[in-house]
Amino acid sequence: MSELKNNNILSSASHFDIEGDIIQVERFGSGHINDTYRVKTDTKSYLFQRINNQIFVDVAGLMENTKVVLDHLKKKLAHFGKEKVEKSTLTLIPTHEGKLYYQDENDGFWRMFILLEGTKSYDIVETEAQAYAGGKAFGEFQKQLSDLDPSKLVEILPNFHNIDFRMANLRKAIKDNTAGRVNEVQDILDYILKREERMRTILLMGNNGDLPLRITHNDTKFNNVLLDEHDRVQCVIDLDTVMPGYVAYDFGDAIRTIINSAAEDEPNTEKIKLNIPLFKAYAQGYTSEACDFLTEKETTSLLHGVFLLPFMQAVRFLTDYLNGDTYYKIHYSTHNLVRTKAQLKLVQEMELHQEELASILEESVNV
Repeated sequence: MSELKNNNILSSASHFDIEGDIIQVERFGSGHINDTYRVKTDTKSYLFQRINNQIFVDVAGLMENTKVVLDHLKKKLAHFGKEKVEKSTLTLIPTHEGKLYYQDENDGFWRMFILLEGTKSYDIVETEAQAYAGGKAFGEFQKQLSDLDPSKLVEILPNFHNIDFRMANLRKAIKDNTAGRVNEVQDILDYILKREERMRTILLMGNNGDLPLRITHNDTKFNNVLLDEHDRVQCVIDLDTVMPGYVAYDFGDAIRTIINSAAEDEPNTEKIKLNIPLFKAYAQGYTSEACDFLTEKETTSLLHGVFLLPFMQAVRFLTDYLNGDTYYKIHYSTHNLVRTKAQLKLVQEMELHQEELASILEESVNV
């Protein structure tokens, strides 16, 4: 549906240095954070977004991060030629004043990219070939940024993958017991607290200097990889959460989203099993690129990330449940509790298959 009559969108878009006259504006994509539109002129199409500054409060830092990362990626790819660069990376369109974003009179923050035509993405990994492509894409992304100084980027979401921070929030939720739900989840709390120390492994390795701080994506869902018409990797997108971190966080979050045979909020936990072939394919794709720069201890940390990310997501769901469901959108009263149990069942399944997962990772690293 065209949004050409929306004066705020049109007015905001007119502040950017685009080619041609706008002939169509329509909603685009299925993202839940930013409002996204396709702006079509008589010569080109653009991706136009209203940034959710309730989540990304430091818009200036966010956009500077994006520029630094994109500039670095474009330099890395420059020897392939202009066409390859434009297809393989996002391209920011500045305002007429040369700024990275525009702030409208209602304190809305807008940005614009060239729309990459002829690409597609998938919400769910269905084949081993797709899993391999996803692993390769994020491995290459990390590799391309491995020589960029992390201090040049702002930590746009502080403590995002800090398990100590997440556990502190859970303990506060237990103490406050705002929704009066603590007693009904004591068995779940026991399970979580029993595994807390193990889940601190990556954080401790980082604090001890065993893991280098890298620039990581921090939202490694498969639909953040654009593929061409032949299902080949073209570009990694959604750079809002790119910031300093440890590589195992990206690896673990990707595995969390592809290895589960059921939905994230599957109420029947018996349906939650591991898709081992997809794990193997992703690991092989990732290490085919990432082993060019990973240290030995970083490769060791990958398996810890596989366990940590579903565990940490369970902690976040449970914290919200105890707080009365104030953060995540829910569709029924126990939705966050169901999500918690599903994530912890995934952890249990991983524990049952730990030796097999470790063997696959070791084999992938040593190829």
